[in-house]
Amino acid sequence: MEWNRLHDLNLDQDMNMPSITIDNLEYDTDTLSPEARQQLEMLVATENRLRELQRDLAITQTARNAYANALKALLPTPLDMALAQGDVLKLN
Repeated sequence: MEWNRLHDLNLDQDMNMPSITIDNLEYDTDTLSPEARQQLEMLVATENRLRELQRDLAITQTARNAYANALKALLPTPLDMALAQGDVLKLN
């Protein structure tokens, strides 16, 4: 798995994956040093968090659009505002 494609990678808590590929080099995860394994765990956790944040952003943008549309539906039209001010509507 390319390091920039970790968004396609789902790992459990035990990091059960046989190998990773970074820069076209394959590494057996069982042979990684503890420090390298820890960095891999942090990279995967970071990728997962980015995915969560992207999902949250999409949800928030959808909600914002829904609120804006609801507000727009509640606002008076220019005709409503003119009639409320007592303006006379002239038809040709």
